[in-house]
Amino acid sequence: MVNETITKNPVEGESTLTPTINENTTGEKRSIIQKIKYAFGPGMLAILTWLGAGDLVTSAVAGADYGYGLMWILAFSLILRFLIVNVMSRFQLANQQGLSILEGYGKIHPGFAIFLGVYAIIIGHLSNAYMLSGAGEVLSNIFGFNNPFLGSIIVVGLLFILIGRNYYHTIEGVMKIFLAVLTLAFVYLAFSTSPDFAGIVSGTIGFSIPQDEGAFGALLVAISIIGAVAGSISNFVHPYFLKEKGWTTPGHLKLQRNDLLFSIIVCIIINLSIWIVGAEILRPNGIRVETVGDLAAALEISLGKFGWITFYLGTFAILFASIVGKTTGYPRLITDAFYVSNKKRSEKYEGDYNKDPMTKWIMYFLLVSPIIWSIPGMPGFIQLTIAVNAFNMVGFPVIAIGLLIISNRKDLMGKYRNSWFENICLVLATVLALWSSFELLLSFI
Repeated sequence: MVNETITKNPVEGESTLTPTINENTTGEKRSIIQKIKYAFGPGMLAILTWLGAGDLVTSAVAGADYGYGLMWILAFSLILRFLIVNVMSRFQLANQQGLSILEGYGKIHPGFAIFLGVYAIIIGHLSNAYMLSGAGEVLSNIFGFNNPFLGSIIVVGLLFILIGRNYYHTIEGVMKIFLAVLTLAFVYLAFSTSPDFAGIVSGTIGFSIPQDEGAFGALLVAISIIGAVAGSISNFVHPYFLKEKGWTTPGHLKLQRNDLLFSIIVCIIINLSIWIVGAEILRPNGIRVETVGDLAAALEISLGKFGWITFYLGTFAILFASIVGKTTGYPRLITDAFYVSNKKRSEKYEGDYNKDPMTKWIMYFLLVSPIIWSIPGMPGFIQLTIAVNAFNMVGFPVIAIGLLIISNRKDLMGKYRNSWFENICLVLATVLALWSSFELLLSFI
């Protein structure tokens, strides 16, 4: 059982309730399953939020078009994700004023939080745009009605009905099963293809950009990988999961770090498996990933009709879960950012974004408005995915610079300030983000 003890707020001296990991008062120990459920929670949610179509598409495209030549980009991005999310989470748990991560950015200047709020609306809209497009294409292929736009409308209608309803959790459970089966299929194929481990090692330490091949340039694919992993604003959602889990004090730092490490390891296994399938199955067969059907070909070639069905059901589960995660998660982030510059509204709703109707309207906007990108004639699912994840790099410099500042402020973090290694990594992330944004600007020009 998780008991509550009274502790003092180090700043204001007010009593607060802090969850501690103790055995229950009857002396009865928690079961192993109960301990696992307590120790691993936010990481599971993080995996479902992070591992959307962006990881599936960018890893598959990179593997199919460039073999293992860009593998170092994925490795570097995953390390950066761990460092960035760990610093964000530590700020949430250990800052001396009980601030949320967005309130921390607001301490630098309200403009930081306002920018991130607006940026989250834009990215939330665009992210749901490519996922709705993909979900519509998947439904169209599964049922053979050859109308992806109609499929996207059906998905919006289903989500509009299901989100917030009691029976949604049952449907979500089914989607997780489909997702698990697809993940196992990719892992199985990755190992059964006898991957080129020498090529993987060489690509991981290669630090070079190969010559352009396929429909997408190597530099664009590289920037898209960084944007989908390290630069994603979805990384901001993890601290909110910690709060809902009840992890709110420095005493939870070790749990948080282990939980995050677990989620990153799972991300590595899944991304690497998808990449290997692209490099070892799609590339040798001359298949370029330009439609969702090209991705399905990898499993169909190796596993036949079962692979085809597994891919489409699992991909629909990924898209469905990701749309729900972003549609329900981003409004919290956006509302919290708005509260930084509007204290009266924050006080009106006691700082609880779940009570604020604005959160609901933002959710509806993020769910319905992206349907315009599924209209016939708009860019396809794969093109949108690559472009939107590359666009993530536009806001990455602000995220990295702001995080570098607030995580080193002695008045906020005290002894929990960054190590020299974390500061070096954040500086490198800022330089990488600025370089990527500059290259994107040049490519548009």
